Amino acid sequence: MRKIIVATLVLIAFAAYGRESRVWRIADAWSAHASHVTVTGSGTVTKLLRDDNSGARHQRFVMNVGGLSILVAHNIDLARRVEPLRTGNVIEFRGEYIWNQKGGILHWTHHDPSGRHSPGYLKRNGETFQ
Repeated sequence: MRKIIVATLVLIAFAAYGRESRVWRIADAWSAHASHVTVTGSGTVTKLLRDDNSGARHQRFVMNVGGLSILVAHNIDLARRVEPLRTGNVIEFRGEYIWNQKGGILHWTHHDPSGRHSPGYLKRNGETFQ
């Protein structure tokens, strides 16, 4: 019985590790209703939003990624602001995706000082903001 419990725990740990270590495409993450997964890709900025200044400050904008509207929340207390940023800019990204019915949220687009999240980034015209 003990061996079965240990084997089950090992399988659960590997499954959790696999989910964290896999890099998803946003379309796949959205289809699977996945959250807290690392995604990479690129999208076109469709709307600029005001910064969120409550708590950690975030530069916010909306991108079209494969037909999905993705809200980007880029922490500007930990990373450089993407400047200049205009609608129509193509942004490459790596970050953590949170599913929602509207398309999702992309955050952790920067380094993590505590090392709990894999490093993310935003790139515009070859310039990296992390």
